[in-house]
Parts: sequence; structure tokens; C-alpha cells
Amino acid sequence: MDRREFLGAAAALTATAAYGWSTPLPRRPYKNGIELSIIAFGGIVVCGLPQADASKRVAGACDRGVNYFDCAPSYFDGEAETKLGEALRPYRSKIFLAEKTMNRDAKGAREELERSLQRFHTDHVDLYQFHAVSSMEDVDKILAPTGAAETFLAAKKEGKVRHLGFSAHNAPAALRLMDALELDSVMFPVNVNAWVNGGFGPQILNKAKSKGMARLALKSLAFGKWPADLKESDRKYPKCWYQPIDDREMARLALRFTLNQEVTAAVPPGDERIFDMALELVSAPLPQLSAEELTGLKKSISAREPVFRA
Repeated sequence: MDRREFLGAAAALTATAAYGWSTPLPRRPYKNGIELSIIAFGGIVVCGLPQADASKRVAGACDRGVNYFDCAPSYFDGEAETKLGEALRPYRSKIFLAEKTMNRDAKGAREELERSLQRFHTDHVDLYQFHAVSSMEDVDKILAPTGAAETFLAAKKEGKVRHLGFSAHNAPAALRLMDALELDSVMFPVNVNAWVNGGFGPQILNKAKSKGMARLALKSLAFGKWPADLKESDRKYPKCWYQPIDDREMARLALRFTLNQEVTAAVPPGDERIFDMALELVSAPLPQLSAEELTGLKKSISAREPVFRA
């Protein structure tokens, strides 16, 4: 599949009139014939909401065409899993559920996997990921005897996990892990600031393509790190550890940048307002940025320190 075919691949979905959606949400290939909505629902979105509101929000996203849900036990100390798990019960057979673990040893990873399955009322997850691989030490632990890779491979044989992957916070560690294990996908920052000013992203994309791995984008709507002099209590988006882009035009350009990098989908920040904006923005066409648009975006976003550097 060439670049044009990849970026043009989209499955038409039926929009639900009750929610006012007039444009089906596009989907792109993942692996093994699976297609994912180009915007994912991150579990942090439901944190801080009453269960009834969380369930309503999930129902609306599913009706909109979102079929890719991403979560982790570390998100608000299990709140994301618990609330998202309950909200997804009517939709489990229709969605792609991605989970993660920060545990690097086999025993800890197994315990978290079993707890995640219970919280999601399911017998399997569609994608299980080493969460936030941030150093060579992380990779050493994952690959060691009795390391987390042992649990991942065993769980796949058991049918409790259908695909394997990881999220990357360190480029050299990501490259090494992709060479060491046969994995289905990598989730990594595809963010114009980190990409252009931090040099983080292209090397992971290229390695994943050479390995035949699917690419999932993090931080597409990250402006950058919060200003150092801004108190945590003064942050407009308290569920986000970095400053998200909330200017609509800048966000539109940033999403176009990310979704034109041969990725399957993007996971927006965990704030529900930013998630809603992302869904609205991808209803419009997503052409490549012109040279003028890219220059303007780079200038707008360069005021913040990138969330990651190579």
C-alpha cells in the first residue's frame, strides 16, 4: 500500500442523527484487516465524570464512529479503567480496546493484565502495550528472563491479548525494542513541535515502517510543556501534564500535520473539550500542509519546549 492509498483508506460509517453528526469518521488500516477510527478515545477523558456522564460520552463517541479506545491502569489510579470499562460494556464486541502496563517484570505485568480484563468485563484486549518505554533500562527489564515480554508473549498464546505493542518516550530505546521483539504497533509522539524542534518521531516512524508495524500517534495536539512559572492549580486543563493546543485553527493544522505522517490514528489529550474539538476537526478534509501553513504552524508552536526531544 503506497502513501496515497494509506492516507486515503477510510471505511464509511453511519452517523447517528440524534447526535448531529453529518460526516462519518474515517478509519485507516491497523493490522490483520482491522481498521481504526483516526481519532482514538483516551481513557482519561472519562476521569472526573460521574459514571452516567462517562457512559453517555462513550455512547456518543461510538455513535460518532469511534472504535479505538486506549487506556492504562495508571490513569488516575484505575479510575479510567473502571469508568471506561463500565461504559464500554454494551459496545465491547464492536470496539478495539488497547491497554498498557508500566510493569517491566512478568509477574507485575500479568497481575495488571488480569485486573484490566476484570475492569473491562472482557476475556481479552485487542492490543497490549509496554507503557511509556523511556530508557534502555526499561528495555533491559522488559527483555530480561522473567521480564514483562514473557507475560506478553504468553498472554497472546492464551488469547487474552490479540496484538502486542508499546508506547515510546525515548527514541533509542524504541528502536532497540522494535529490533528485539516482533510487535504489531508502536505508539509515539507525532507532534509538530517535537518532530521539528525536538527531532523526535521520524526515526521511530521509519523503523516501524521497515518492520511492518502499525503507527499510532500520541501528542498530536500538544502545544508543549506547561510554562515553568505556571502553578499547577492555574492550569486550564488539569488532566493534561502538558499544555494542549486549544486554538482551533492551530489545532486543525497540527492534526493535519500528524495525520499526514502515515499513521493509523491519533490519540488526543485527555480533556473532554480537546477530544470533542479533535472529532469535529477531522470531519473536514485533511490535506497535506502547504509550505506556508507549515511555516506558520512551526512559528506558532515554537514558543513552548517540546514534550519530547530525541
